[in-house]
Amino acid sequence: MPPGLADLAGGKSAECERPGQRYFFRNFRQAALRRGFPDASLRFHSGGNDDPQRRPHARGTWRSAGCLFTEGAGSLRNIIRRRDDAEAPQERPAGRDGECLREARAHWIDRDTVVWPGDPNSQEGAFLVFHPGDVPLRHGEQECGSGLIRLLPCRLTAQQRVRWPHLAGHPAFQVDPADIDLVHEALRGQVVAVRRDAEGGVAAVTGVQIAGVLDDLYAGAADAVLGPSGRMFPKLSVWAPTARKVELALYGPGGRRVHRMKRDDETGVWSVHGPPAWWGLEYTYLVTVYSPEAGAVVTNEVTDPYSVDVTADGRRSRLVHLSRAALKPPGWDRHAAPPPVPQHQAVVYELHVRDFSASDPTVPEELRGTYAAFTLDSAGMRELRRLAADGVTHVHLLPVFDFATVPERRADRTEPPAGELAALPPDSERQQEIIARTAAVDSYNWGYDPLHYTAPEGSYATDPDNRVREFRAMVAALHKAGLRVVMDVVYNHTYSTAVLDPVVPGYYHRRLDDGSLATSTCCANTAPEHMMMGKLIVDSVVTWARQYRVDGFRFDLMGHHPLSNMLAVRRALDALTPETDGVDGRSIILYGEGWSFGEVAGDARFLQASQAHMAGTGIATFNDRLRDAVRGGAPFDADPRVQGYGSGLAGAPNGAPVNGGPEQQRERLAAYADLIRIGLTGGLADYVLPSGRAARDIWYNGMPAGYAAEPGEAVAYVDAHDNETLYDALAYKLPQQTPMADRVRMQVLALAMAVLAQGMVFVHAGSERLRSKSLDRNSYDSGDWFNRLLWDCAQGNNFGVGLPPRRDNEARWPYARPLLADPALRPGCAEIRAARAGFGELLRIRWSTPAFSLGSAEEVRRRLTFPASADGVIAMHVDTSGLDERWRSVTVVFNATPWTQTQAMPPSAGQARPGVRLHPVQANSADPVVRQSSYDPATGTLTVPARTVAVFVEPA
Repeated sequence: MPPGLADLAGGKSAECERPGQRYFFRNFRQAALRRGFPDASLRFHSGGNDDPQRRPHARGTWRSAGCLFTEGAGSLRNIIRRRDDAEAPQERPAGRDGECLREARAHWIDRDTVVWPGDPNSQEGAFLVFHPGDVPLRHGEQECGSGLIRLLPCRLTAQQRVRWPHLAGHPAFQVDPADIDLVHEALRGQVVAVRRDAEGGVAAVTGVQIAGVLDDLYAGAADAVLGPSGRMFPKLSVWAPTARKVELALYGPGGRRVHRMKRDDETGVWSVHGPPAWWGLEYTYLVTVYSPEAGAVVTNEVTDPYSVDVTADGRRSRLVHLSRAALKPPGWDRHAAPPPVPQHQAVVYELHVRDFSASDPTVPEELRGTYAAFTLDSAGMRELRRLAADGVTHVHLLPVFDFATVPERRADRTEPPAGELAALPPDSERQQEIIARTAAVDSYNWGYDPLHYTAPEGSYATDPDNRVREFRAMVAALHKAGLRVVMDVVYNHTYSTAVLDPVVPGYYHRRLDDGSLATSTCCANTAPEHMMMGKLIVDSVVTWARQYRVDGFRFDLMGHHPLSNMLAVRRALDALTPETDGVDGRSIILYGEGWSFGEVAGDARFLQASQAHMAGTGIATFNDRLRDAVRGGAPFDADPRVQGYGSGLAGAPNGAPVNGGPEQQRERLAAYADLIRIGLTGGLADYVLPSGRAARDIWYNGMPAGYAAEPGEAVAYVDAHDNETLYDALAYKLPQQTPMADRVRMQVLALAMAVLAQGMVFVHAGSERLRSKSLDRNSYDSGDWFNRLLWDCAQGNNFGVGLPPRRDNEARWPYARPLLADPALRPGCAEIRAARAGFGELLRIRWSTPAFSLGSAEEVRRRLTFPASADGVIAMHVDTSGLDERWRSVTVVFNATPWTQTQAMPPSAGQARPGVRLHPVQANSADPVVRQSSYDPATGTLTVPARTVAVFVEPA
């Protein structure tokens, strides 16, 4: 007889697969006798701390009428006892009092299977105990209305091991087929897993994670329409399969009215229909549900996870239909976005809504930092139009969904005193101290703190109750300026569990093995691997695309999503058509952060949407190899003076010991050069470098340097909102005595390595004008002061406005002080204009020829080569014959050294190249130095000045 519980149903048998053997249980009583307990029953205890029957017996042991007592665990207080040892104390599982039920170490992965990590040799009598949790429990036997689901030792199938890799090696149990009918009921209350030892004593007790079984039981919910729907008559629907009751609370002029909602038992969706008068009202859901955190059945009043509009600060949802005219700015339905561009041709400009206008004196004060500022003919909008004319195709907006960390009504905010800040020394600590005092209540935050995923943020609206209309007006204005719009979306975490978890406790957020909340992203990680969280993401993205005409999405920490989730997003977008949906979903670009870390690292829980797995998907990831090679070091270096290809390593050492000696510097320079070459190909994994090595065989931080299958799957960039701006990074890394003119040249050179690369180009707003954040490496809550984006060069570039906030920068203050105090590091109008002009020229060159957007890996391999070059020089040659009617070839020379360099042109089938000349844009450049670049047909040699990128063309 095996160690387990048998079938209570008498004549039925339960088969359970186990390595090498199968067991059949005919009678529960027979199995119970064999297990050493002639009779088994449930006994419950609901006494409080003053209950006389509860007495401490010994450390780790409680006596409670001979039953195991678990403190603070809710309704199921006493688990299983033996009738013949009622007065015998039982050993408790290790841990603090009640910890065994505060944890949830058992995983109910589908209707048939529970995985409970532990000793695989001790799969003793295991079962689930469940209780509705909504009635007081009486002390005694058989009086509490609880139930028991027996578990039989088994082995996970191959499919289950693939679906749950982090559980694959742990003991598994099959739900006794006789108890399958109890599963639905059990999941609407408290569930506890119990395991007894060979003597019949309680060996372990724990809570149960139930996301997997919910996905299995309620698979039909994947097709449900959730949130507000209907046209004339509104309908509201919410998925809450574990809830005992859900009601709709409507708020109108007459106060609150509560309406019952009806449950669909097949999907777990609760719905209610209403009259047209409901449109425009505020609402919440009243969800009565067992809460493991509270240890009891509670009624949570919560906003709709599918909210498309909310009241100020997201306190309530608002019932609206997004097609209503009142929610549309004039001309919304008729306005058109600029023509789409393939992802490999996109040039994306990363911009924060508030940064755009908060410091722009050409915007009325009451409109600064708002969506409405984009509708004006301001200095900022004029500059965006110029950037679009030069070749920027998309504006990427940092989070604009409803987030939690800025008060949405202006009257509720407190701003730091700008006059006091401006009067302080450039290297003072006082600025950051002043900013910190109001950081929690000022107008500034990057916004990576999601509250409602599918409603616009209200602090950017002049009136948070008008957020939908004003958001749409911004999108229309950017489209009119020739720019498509990308949203930065943050579905990998929420600011807190306050919106999702109260609806389905324990479901929407990822839990660690012990049931605690995963927070590796910074906050409460969501679980897109769970069906309905994945659905919420897909539905939300589609809403933004259809209802707000958003043209692209950047996924924050995309590696915390399953690859399958991102592919589902891509499929859903591809299904959108202009005829049916008003947008061509195939033209919508997708890219994200493909980092792999935390509890999901290394595909621990699913195949991640990380750099390693995105090849062939058409979804791009940020190429940190190119970024680090150009800048030098990595974002979290203790010493920020580590130099890179574009920051002085090629002939301008800064003397910092961290850079090593001359030989180490040469080796690192050569390694960086290969990373940049790979980046220039679009990060192609199978591109073969001049060394004969394929890009996938060159390693960077333990991963292949080349990882993309097509050039559109890599994002070329050298800075972003995270980490220091490019100007600030160069301030740390270039020798301090480097003249400002040379700093400008290095800035443009560094940007060129992204702008002239194959694949998508990404530029942080202001880098083209030497933008600084006064060396702040993480300015997410540093106020307008450290984040100022200054369109008027007379205002400077924001360098030297105080030591950056202590929170993330104090360790670097010793390096920062002398730099911030140096007036030579603050550029004037001439330098800012030169940088902007150089950047514009690079964009115009990119768009002048297909050489920089070949479009396919095959074309890149066939046409793009890297001729041999000197240390500190990278030459890139592109054969454009048959592609460009004007030019047979385009050659780029990146000279990062402080000296003029010569570069041999590659031979052309043994023929001379007499007509090679500087690209027309550079031949007419505002930069007199780049105009000195030349070609000598007699020697076939190109000459390029110091710290210069020169582009040469050969006539067809």
